Amino acid sequence: MAGGAARRLGGVDKPGVRVGGRALLDRVLDACADATVTVVVADPRPTARPVRWAREEPPGGGPLAALAAGLSRTTADLVVVLSADLPFLRPDTVRRLLAALRAGRADGALLTDADGRDQPLVAAYRASALRRGLAGLTREHGALDGLPLRRLTAVLDLTRVPDDVASFDCDTWDDIATARARIREHGHVLDEWISAVKDELGIDLDVDTGVLLDLARDAAHGVARPAAPLTTFLVGYAAARQAGAGPEAVAEAARKAAALALRWADEDSSPGEPGAAPDATPDTRPDAG
Repeated sequence: MAGGAARRLGGVDKPGVRVGGRALLDRVLDACADATVTVVVADPRPTARPVRWAREEPPGGGPLAALAAGLSRTTADLVVVLSADLPFLRPDTVRRLLAALRAGRADGALLTDADGRDQPLVAAYRASALRRGLAGLTREHGALDGLPLRRLTAVLDLTRVPDDVASFDCDTWDDIATARARIREHGHVLDEWISAVKDELGIDLDVDTGVLLDLARDAAHGVARPAAPLTTFLVGYAAARQAGAGPEAVAEAARKAAALALRWADEDSSPGEPGAAPDATPDTRPDAG
């Protein structure tokens, strides 16, 4: 759900605000990449992966109208409902919500934040329960626009899943600043950078970053420091030239390059066996010293 007015951000296009080099909406889409169908309720815009678009009626009619619009574009039995301003949402969080929902008979499973508050826009629901609740509210009020989301959640049986990190949303510029600072912390920055680069280059490829880092280390130590980035570039280029290239192609190219770097280093540390002929031909020029 990405069609809010973002009044506390001065009306800026909040789903397009970048955190860690990526739009907030793209970060959320990445977290639910396992979905069979992904529907974004908002005006169409460029996204990191293809989605279906929907719009509430009237536009700006609020979360219940947006939810109804999204549901109209899918026939799935289980749906994950997410706001577009969740910088720390991860695929494993979405899977935990779905697992919690499947484990019982509740209508939905939602996250709670650090203060124990329900976050109904970070949740998994049974679509039948949502449609039943929305139909009842429509009969009672004549329309859904303008109604708060709690009118729906109040009639649902919900399971709570605590997660103060994934439930963090960006309502203000202070929230945006906090998210940008946290993503640059040492424990997250490398993964965030790799994800941002893949989005920027249009690459959907999972690779073992540890293998590439080991290769860069071996090339830097065994050959020369500039060899590290150049070697990893060549590994990527070699893998890309293979038909149907995937993580296995990258791993194999990295293995070959790492073995070469080690052989190179061994030659430097072991110039020759005792009694072996010298590597270089003696200089027989008349003026040779």
